[in-house]
Amino acid sequence: MTAASIVIHFVALTLSLPPVGTGVAEDMADITAFHVAPNGNDAWSGRLARPEANGADGPFATLHAACRAARQAGTSQARTILIQAGDYFLSEPVALTPQDSGLTIEAANGEKAFLYGGRQVSGWESDGDGLYAVSLPGVKEGTWDFRALIVNGRYCPRARLPETGFFEHTSVFDVPWMSTTGGGWKRKPTSKELTSMKYKPEDLRPWLDIRNAEITVFHMWDESLVGVSANDPNSHTLTFSTPSGHPPGAFGVRKYVVWNVREGMTRPGQWYLDHTQGKVVYRPLPGEDMGRARAIAPTVESIISLAGGRDNPIRNVTIRGLTLSVTTTPLKAGGFGAGLFDGAITATNARDCAFTDLEILNVGGQAIKVSGSNLRVERCHAHHVGACGIRFQGDGIRIADNEVHDVGLTYPSAIALTGGGRDCGVVHNHVYRTPYSAVTCGGQNNVIEGNRIHHAMQELHDGAGIYCFGGKGLVLRGNFIYDIVDTGGYGASAYYLDEQCEGCIVEKNLSINVARPSHNHMATENTIRNNVFVSDGDMRITFPRSSGYVFEKNILHTQGRITIDNYEGITTAVGNLLFSAQGKVECRKLDQYSRTGTYLLEPDNTNLQTDPMLAAYEQGDVRFAPDSPARALGIEPIDVSDAGPRRQ
Repeated sequence: MTAASIVIHFVALTLSLPPVGTGVAEDMADITAFHVAPNGNDAWSGRLARPEANGADGPFATLHAACRAARQAGTSQARTILIQAGDYFLSEPVALTPQDSGLTIEAANGEKAFLYGGRQVSGWESDGDGLYAVSLPGVKEGTWDFRALIVNGRYCPRARLPETGFFEHTSVFDVPWMSTTGGGWKRKPTSKELTSMKYKPEDLRPWLDIRNAEITVFHMWDESLVGVSANDPNSHTLTFSTPSGHPPGAFGVRKYVVWNVREGMTRPGQWYLDHTQGKVVYRPLPGEDMGRARAIAPTVESIISLAGGRDNPIRNVTIRGLTLSVTTTPLKAGGFGAGLFDGAITATNARDCAFTDLEILNVGGQAIKVSGSNLRVERCHAHHVGACGIRFQGDGIRIADNEVHDVGLTYPSAIALTGGGRDCGVVHNHVYRTPYSAVTCGGQNNVIEGNRIHHAMQELHDGAGIYCFGGKGLVLRGNFIYDIVDTGGYGASAYYLDEQCEGCIVEKNLSINVARPSHNHMATENTIRNNVFVSDGDMRITFPRSSGYVFEKNILHTQGRITIDNYEGITTAVGNLLFSAQGKVECRKLDQYSRTGTYLLEPDNTNLQTDPMLAAYEQGDVRFAPDSPARALGIEPIDVSDAGPRRQ
C-alpha cells in the first residue's frame, strides 16, 4: 500500500443486498453498515467484510469512500462504518457535515485500527555528523511544513538551542498588565513590539538560518511560537515572521528558545525540518537502524472533523474505539492555553455526539476539540500531544473517565483538559504530567468532580491543578490533587478561582504537597468548605482583591507556616482547623497586591489551631483519630481514593 492511500473498511449487515450504484434509490434503503479494510478497494461496494475470491466485491480501502457511501444512504437510518484492524494513512481529513448525522465510525469487533494523518518517510541516508536525512517534496517550496515527527512510535523532540534551559533576551516591555478583566495591557503593544526581539550577541550569530529557525518566546502563563523573517547581527535583533501573543519582555519574563536549526541537533532522537535544503534530518537513538525505522511526518492538522451550522448542527455522530495519531500545526502563536489549534478530532456545532474509547497520541495540536451541546467524551486516552488533550465548549457536555497526560510537548501553555459552557460535567478523569494547568473550566453551573490530578504546572506559572476563570455557580467537589511544585512567577495552586468567579463551591477536595492549595483572585461570594489541605512545607491560602468568601470546616495541616493573604476577603470563617507545626498562622493585609501589614490570626472557639489528628490521608481516604477535634467541629471525613477513571 502506498503512503498516499487512505485505508479504512466497512461492514454490511446484509450481504445479499444489490451492489451500490444501480441507480435505484431503494437499493440503498436497507444498508446500515460498511466495511473498510487494508485490502479493500474503493471501487467495491464496501458491504463485505472481506474481498470475494473472484475480486468482484469487498470492503472499501478508505474511510473517505465509506463516508461517501454512508452519506448516499441518507440520514433516515443509522449507518455504521466498521474499520478493520490495520494502518490507514490519510492525506486529507475526513470531513463530516450535517449530511452525515446519525453515522457511527468505529473499530470492527474491538480490533486495533490506526488512523494516521501523515505519510511514512523512508530512504534515510547519512547526512554527516551521525545525522540521517530524507529529501521531501514541497519542503523547499514551502508547500509542506510540519512541527512534529514520529519515529518508531515516539513524539521526537526538535533541535533546540540552548541544549537545556533558556536563552535570556534583552527586550523590555514594562507596560502594566491591568488584569484580563481590566482590559489587558494599559497600553496596546505596537506591531514592532510584537514582532521583534533583541538578543545577546553571544547567543545567536549570523549563522542562524532564518528559513528554519523558530522561536518560543515565554510569557507568564503562555508562550508564543514564531518564525523568523530577519536577523540583524549589528543590532542583535530578530524580526518575527508572525506576531507573538505578548511582546518579548512582558511580565518581566525574558526566556526564549530557538528550535529547528542544525546547531541544535545535540542529542539522539532529535530532528529538524530543513526548508533551505528541502529535507528532514534526524539523529538516531543508540542502536536505531534507520533502514528499518518507521518514521511518519504529518500532512494534516485534523484527522476527523465534524462541522455543522449554527442553525443546522451535525447530530448523533459516534466515533468509537479507534487510535488516531500524527497531525501538525501551523506556525503561529497558539493563544491562551494553546487553544487556537485544531484537534485530531475536531467538532463544531455538534449535537448529541459521542467520542468514546479512543486513543489519541503523537499529535501536534489538540487531541480532541469539540463544541456544541449534549456531547460526550468518555473513556479516551489522550497523551503525548503538542497542545491540549481535550478541549470543549458548549452546553450539557460530559467529559468523563478519560486519561490525559504528557501534553504541551510543543506548546507548554497547553492545558490537559479545558473548556466551558453551561451545565457541563468534568468527572473522574486522570490528568498528569502537564507543563501548565491540568484542568481549567469557566462558564455556568458546571461540575468538576472526582478527578485525580498530579504533577501539573511543571513549566509555566499562574495556573493550577484546577483553574477557573469567570465561572458562575461552579462546583469543585471530591477531587484529589497532589505533587504540584511552584516553579516561580505568579505561582501554582491546587484549586484556583480567578477573575469574575462568583457563587462557586469548592468542597470535599484533598490536596497533598501543594504549597498553595487555594488561590482566589478578583473573585467574590464563593464558598470553600470541608476540604483537607496537607503540606510538608509552608502553606499559603490567598484572596487578593477577593471578597465575600465563606471559609468553613476546612483542615489545613502543614509542617511549616500557614500564611493567609487578604484574610479580610473572608466574610464568614467558622469551624476550621488550622494546624502549623511551627505554631503560627500569619495574615497579610494587602492593598491590591502590595503587603501593607501582617498580624497573627488568633484561634477562637469556632476556628481551632490544633492538630487535627489525621489517621490516614496519603491514598485519598482521609480519616480522623477517635479523639480528633475535627469531629467536634462537624468536619466530615473525605474519601477521594476513587478519584480518576472508574472501572467499567
